Amino acid sequence: MFMTGMQEMTLVESLKGEDLLSLDKLETEEVTGLIELGFILKKLAKEGRYPKLLSGKILGMIFEKHSTRTRISFESGMIHLGGHAMFMNSRDLQIGRGESVRDTAHVLSGYLDAIMIRANRHTMVQELADEAAIPVINGLTDIYHPCQALADLLTIREVKGGLEGRKIAYVGDGNNVAHSLILAAAHAGMEIAVATPEGYEPSPDVMETATAIAGKTGGHVSWTSEPDAAVDKADAVYTDVWTSMGQEEETAARVEAFKGFMVDDEMIARAKPDFMFLHCLPAHRGEEVAASVIDGPNSHVFRQAENRLHAQKAVLASIM
Repeated sequence: MFMTGMQEMTLVESLKGEDLLSLDKLETEEVTGLIELGFILKKLAKEGRYPKLLSGKILGMIFEKHSTRTRISFESGMIHLGGHAMFMNSRDLQIGRGESVRDTAHVLSGYLDAIMIRANRHTMVQELADEAAIPVINGLTDIYHPCQALADLLTIREVKGGLEGRKIAYVGDGNNVAHSLILAAAHAGMEIAVATPEGYEPSPDVMETATAIAGKTGGHVSWTSEPDAAVDKADAVYTDVWTSMGQEEETAARVEAFKGFMVDDEMIARAKPDFMFLHCLPAHRGEEVAASVIDGPNSHVFRQAENRLHAQKAVLASIM
């Protein structure tokens, strides 16, 4: 526990030295603790106070995929915490020329205090974490996006004052963002209603795990192919792009499959009047969301993007 002026701040001590690859591996108290720590760190930042919890620490950041929010938020977060972040494009590393993940993990463990990686395959990130002697943070893979989900729930907690019992509707592709959001909502005791076209459902394993977590927290997890049913009386409505990076050849088929899933004014009329609209960005106006919604008065997408910084600072401080 740290005192910063009049503000009490508690790190999630059980995560010290641990990896953060997916939220199903965390305890509920760890997930909610990270969200609360992010809330406090944001409050301190708005007051111009940046506790130097990671002075002298170095975070290595490996990117196999393009990034705006992930790279800048992690780099800014390390600066806020007194440490340093080192950008590493996988094409510039020997891993991009065939060096094994095992050898790369052992080499980097001698130089760095932690690794954040944004990768194509979750199995590769798992192997990196298994071999590294330092913590590994998942900045995005094909299956999970845990740091995004922490920022999502931090945003709802900030606006609504709490999470337990709130309903969030996710409309779109059952992708990595959806997987982590489902798990995070279950940990927080929320109701999450997921609407996707048939054939684009979230992973059954994720749904099963989240349902088990929700059974302990008082939350509820459901899936439907009817977006209007999911959005009904929702406190927050969330969507993501229909075609993620690496799926570009599926674009035409996905546009056809997702007809009727655009979050528009007619759909959000079923949500609560004070609902929040969320999107992890980048967004395609006129495709998965109408411009009138994402640019409307209920949209919190830029607050949500900013909260990547504060949620990840909570992760970095606790793990490192």
